[in-house]
Amino acid sequence: MIFDSHSHTRFSADSEMEARAALRAAEALGIGVVFTEHLDVDFPGEDDFTFDPAAYWETYAPLRGERLRLGVEVGMTPETCAASRAFVARAPFDLVIGSIHVLDGQDLYYSAYYGAHAKEEAYAAYFAQMAACLKTHDFIDVLGHIDYIARYAAYANPELSYGAFQEAIDAVLRAAVETDTVLELNTRRLGERRAVKELVPIYTRYRELGGRYVTLGSDAHAADAIGAHFAAAEELAAATRLRIVTFKERHMELL
Repeated sequence: MIFDSHSHTRFSADSEMEARAALRAAEALGIGVVFTEHLDVDFPGEDDFTFDPAAYWETYAPLRGERLRLGVEVGMTPETCAASRAFVARAPFDLVIGSIHVLDGQDLYYSAYYGAHAKEEAYAAYFAQMAACLKTHDFIDVLGHIDYIARYAAYANPELSYGAFQEAIDAVLRAAVETDTVLELNTRRLGERRAVKELVPIYTRYRELGGRYVTLGSDAHAADAIGAHFAAAEELAAATRLRIVTFKERHMELL
């Protein structure tokens, strides 16, 4: 059974998705789902992107089983690595994703960071932090949405081109391979033909450098987004000869 290995319920500050609604959506699609609530320690702004792992486990453990796994998405910064590591040790998570959401203390969701930096500078900094954090965050299983910055970057052309950032992206991919970190194939943008076109060379290169596995993740914050664009994701994984996996009790499972 294929798993949607990246989703957020009401335990994440930016989501109101109910667990049972997510499970109904997954069952209708014939897939499983992993809840991966946000942990961004010292997140800028007013929202608290942390949660109580004991309350999370107590609430969802009765639902955990063949179709549901419980995980966490860690926002990676150099300053918060130790605190994130300690948090992950507080619950028996099935899956830990590491992602970049913040650069220089600024939330990449908003335009402020991009207004102060040219695209080349912003993207280079994004990938440099990602590569560095992969080497220090040795408690993660999966690198989340390598193309996250392209969702929100306030440039005339925010698309991520492997050709334009080859050296920086290769550093990330090598770090993922060297640390045995699985690359996520995030499906949020796979409804856009241009996004798919630009992602293929990245995952092809990941395979060339020794990567063999990907998780699929919708990054759903609402039940109707569970499993979104999974057909395109499965085609991309097949085209780049990458096996789709998920995790249970921190052990990789081939799907």
